Amino acid sequence: MDGADARVTLSSRPDWMYLMRDLYEFYRTIPAGGSKKIRAHQRLVRERISKALTSDTELRERVPIQKPVTAHLPRAFARGRLERHAPFMSTLETLSPELEWLYGYEKVPRGLEQKYAFAELAGPFGPVVVEDVILGLVLFAPGCTYPAHSHEGITESYICLTGAVSENDAGVYAPGSLIFNPPGHLHRITTADQQPSLLAYAWVGAPEILANQKMSFTRRKM
Repeated sequence: MDGADARVTLSSRPDWMYLMRDLYEFYRTIPAGGSKKIRAHQRLVRERISKALTSDTELRERVPIQKPVTAHLPRAFARGRLERHAPFMSTLETLSPELEWLYGYEKVPRGLEQKYAFAELAGPFGPVVVEDVILGLVLFAPGCTYPAHSHEGITESYICLTGAVSENDAGVYAPGSLIFNPPGHLHRITTADQQPSLLAYAWVGAPEILANQKMSFTRRKM
C-alpha cells in the first residue's frame, strides 16, 4: 500500500464527518443575541468547517490519552442525551475512546489536574487537520475554578453542551448557550457543584498564531 492509499480522510470516517457537520450546525443555529461581532465569528467558524468538509481533509490518528477528569465523561454524556443536541452527544460518545485528553500546561496549577482536561477535534495538531481554526472539547469536574487567562490574537467561543458554567461571575451559561471571548479578553470559568460541565470550543486566528497555541494561555490575576 503506497502513501496515497494510506491517507485517511473525513469521508472514510463517517462519525468524524458527522461530528464536523454537527459543529457547523451549532454555529449556524445558535442565536447571536443581536451581536454583530458574535455573528461574524459564527460565520468564520462555519466557513472554516465547511472548507474542511468540502476538501475532505486529512484525519490524523492520535494516541488516546485519559486524564482523571475523564471519569466524569459518562455522566456528561448521559446528561447530554437529554438535550436538543443529543445526536451530537451520541456521535461524540462513539468517538470518545479515540480522543487525546491533555492539560496544556508545562506545570498544571495545583488541584486542577483532577478537575480539567481538553481534547482537540480539529486544528493544526488534528485529529481533523486544518490550519485556520481550532475546534475542541473542554471537560470540567463539578466545583472547578479555571484560572483567569486570555488568548492573544485569538477569538474564542464556547458552546455549553452539559452542566452549567459561569464566566467572570457575570452570568450562568446552560446547555445550548454560547460564550464569546474576543482577543485579549481576560476570563475565569467556574462550574456547578453537582454536575460536570462539557463544552465545545472554537478558536479563530491567523494560522501562524494557531500553530503555536496547543491550548496555551496567557494567565493573569483577577
